[in-house]
Amino acid sequence: MAQRGARWQRTRLKTMRAPRLLADIGATNVHFALWQWNGEITRPQSLRNLDYDNIVDALDVYLGGVPSDELPTAAAFAIAAPVIDDRVQMINAPWHFSISALQKQYGWTALHTLNDFAANALGVPALKADDVVKIGDGAPVDGATIAVLGPGTGLGVAGLVRCGGKWTAIAGEGGHATLAPMDSREAAIIDILRRQYAHVSAERVLSGPGLVNLYDSLCELAGKPAAPLTPDRITDLYPGCDPQCREAVMMFFGMLGTFAGSVAITFGAQGGVYVMGGIIPQVLGTFMQSSFRERFEFRGRYRRYMEAIPTYVVTRPNVAFLGLQTLFDD
Repeated sequence: MAQRGARWQRTRLKTMRAPRLLADIGATNVHFALWQWNGEITRPQSLRNLDYDNIVDALDVYLGGVPSDELPTAAAFAIAAPVIDDRVQMINAPWHFSISALQKQYGWTALHTLNDFAANALGVPALKADDVVKIGDGAPVDGATIAVLGPGTGLGVAGLVRCGGKWTAIAGEGGHATLAPMDSREAAIIDILRRQYAHVSAERVLSGPGLVNLYDSLCELAGKPAAPLTPDRITDLYPGCDPQCREAVMMFFGMLGTFAGSVAITFGAQGGVYVMGGIIPQVLGTFMQSSFRERFEFRGRYRRYMEAIPTYVVTRPNVAFLGLQTLFDD
């Protein structure tokens, strides 16, 4: 009996010390890493979603490069999609899977799943001072609600609430809220997009594909053909660049400020608003000189309320990994 008990303890210790798989599954890329029992993040690798027909193919490629003695015994996924019951169906990518079937297939003791921006939100309390750049004034209220948003392939939104001494993420699909114009120029852009999409959500403008929509629409208003530009080409502003690129980028920043203000006032995010994702950190210098903060604060009678809320750009990559770590009990 004692020998059996000792063997069980050794097996349990081995399981506890086994790595856990972390995966941030976006619409364009999936980022993998192993979280070691000592807290270290190892073996990071990014794969392009379009190179794989499904999540299993991508997992097999990543895990195929992991030595057998480092294979994870549990996993946690941040997913750019709503997580409802057992099924995951991505919105901006063709992948779909059953959570329970995937866990069984790989023999994991647990497979935690949540929306990617909920994971990002859970990671915010672990950020350090040099992980963020503050935009404008304002100071966080300790323990107050936090809002997180970020334009990338889509537009993610989440909240973070302190409850019972613990941070709890509020997942949502705020990027699909109806986009509101602030002036006749923005209204003209939305009118153009409405012909194509019928419903114009914030994501139709405040994302990588949305930036292209914005540029194309401005070219239509200017009576000129739009060049086949990618988001990174549009944001590459230089003397003499296409004037519609410059206007698209500045309008993007301004509309993002208005949207971020709406998110902040909806959540009552006096703990701060954190902007992350694949676009803004890459153009941070231009962003800091834009109308983002002015548009964020422009809220009529609630201007003073908004002025007190700080806004930050998160420059640290893979914040979702920090959030995913909080899902494990040990």
